[in-house]
Formats: sequence, structure tokens, C-alpha cells
Amino acid sequence: MMFWGSSFVVMKIALRAWDPLLAIFGRLLVASVVFLLLARKFGNIEYRTGDWKLLAFMSLCEPCLYFTFEAHALKYTSASEAATITALLPLMTVFAARYMLEEKLSRKVLVGIGSAVIGVLGLTWFSNTSENAPCPVLGNGLEFLAMICATGYTIACRYLSQRYSALFLTALPAFIGTIFFMPALLFSRWENDIQFSPPILASIVYLGVIVNVLTYFLFNYGLSRLSASRVSLYINLIPVFSMLFGWLILSEQLSSAQYLAAALVMGGTFFGQGSLNSAHLWFRTKWPNFKF
Repeated sequence: MMFWGSSFVVMKIALRAWDPLLAIFGRLLVASVVFLLLARKFGNIEYRTGDWKLLAFMSLCEPCLYFTFEAHALKYTSASEAATITALLPLMTVFAARYMLEEKLSRKVLVGIGSAVIGVLGLTWFSNTSENAPCPVLGNGLEFLAMICATGYTIACRYLSQRYSALFLTALPAFIGTIFFMPALLFSRWENDIQFSPPILASIVYLGVIVNVLTYFLFNYGLSRLSASRVSLYINLIPVFSMLFGWLILSEQLSSAQYLAAALVMGGTFFGQGSLNSAHLWFRTKWPNFKF
């Protein structure tokens, strides 16, 4: 989560010179090269008929759609605000369980969801345009769409982790994402004076190696050992790290009202997660009933 929190800030640096889609292609290309070197460590692959649907769905959700929404979101909003919206992911995972398995939501979860949503709306309402956040309303909306995609990725990855290694499930989306974003080389606009400066290249390498390889592997490994709901608890740490790095590196500042809104988002999420039994049982005991 510390590395993930830093990725919002590092991506902001990359977007100073590169188009969002080009930056995504660059980080995925770097990650794919690393995964090719690690191909022998993918382990046993227990493919079952129909798995290609879930594998394709997982890769479409993330990195394809998720990175598209998030990279464009960071063009318009601050790293701190975008990272705060990631706190919605655990509760959105519960919603997925509700609609896919027709499980009931407790009042505690509903209160937590309502609190978190109000916090996100407040975070956006009290936003002020700045150099780092020229249009926070649009940026925060795009980040919310990214969280919907992340929910689909988390569910599919947790299910597939029963038969595929964490390294393979980390590498496959990188390979597919590299092909998906390859047209960005033709259609992206380049700023010739700074496009290959050391800070920009270093940010792309960091995103590819540290985030797309190491961080996603750690996350997927966690999903293979714990329930998705339990793993998602740690996502609440992303805004904390992102705000810290945003302040240290980009000199980002939130207003007092926005800090209160951010606290409402994370507080509502922690409160709602006190009753994640339905999602926990889903991931732990009901995989045979899962239909895609």
C-alpha cells in the first residue's frame, strides 16, 4: 500500500511530459520485460474450460480500463484526492457480493457506504482548482470509475488465485495491457523538450518495476492467502501514504474541509467493514457457486 500510495505522485510527475496513454504503455512495457525474465517462475497453470473469460475480464478491468481512467483522472485532480477515493474499494467489493450472490447488506455497511460517499462528494465540492488539480470534479469522477474497474479485478483475481500463481496473474495483465495500449505510440502528443528527461524516465521505470511488478505481485499474493475483503482493509492506507508523498514531493495541500471529508471517507469505510461477514464467507467458502 505504501508503494501504491506513491504511484499517484509518481504518475503525476510522468504526466507532466507524457500523454496518459503513453505513460501507461511505457510502464506496462517495462513491467512486461521484467516478467519475461521471470517467466520460468510462473509455476503450474491449472487451466479450466472457460477460464479465459475470467482472465480476459480481469485484464480488461485492470490495467486496461483502470489505468485509462486513473491516468486521465490524475491530469485533472490532485494525487491526494484521487488516492482518497480508493478508500471506496472495500465497500464496493461488498456491493459486488450483494448483487452477484443476492446477499443482504447490514445497516452498518449501509451507514459506512453512505458516510464514505458523502465524504467523496465533500472532497470534490470543497476542491479548488490549482496547477496540480485543474478540474477536480472531472478527475475525481474518473477515479471513481477506476474503482469500479478495480472491484472487478479484485473479485476475478481472488477466484483465479485458486489455480494460478500470483506471479502469473500479475504478469498476464501486463502483457495484455501492453498490447492494448500500444496504439498510444501513434496517437499520443509528445512535448519534445522534456519527454526523455531523467525524472520522467525514472518515474516510468519506477511505475513499471516497483508498482506493476512488485506491488501487484504482493497484492495478488495476499489475495491468494487471504479473503479479498480482508486484503482490501489495507487499501485504506493508500490515501495516507499518498497525502504524505504528495505533500513531500509535490507540495500538495488539502483544505481543512477536505481533510475532514477525507476522514469521513476512511472512517465510513472502516466502520462499514465491521460487518463484512457476507463478503468474507463468499471468498472463503462459496467459490463452487461462483458463476461468470
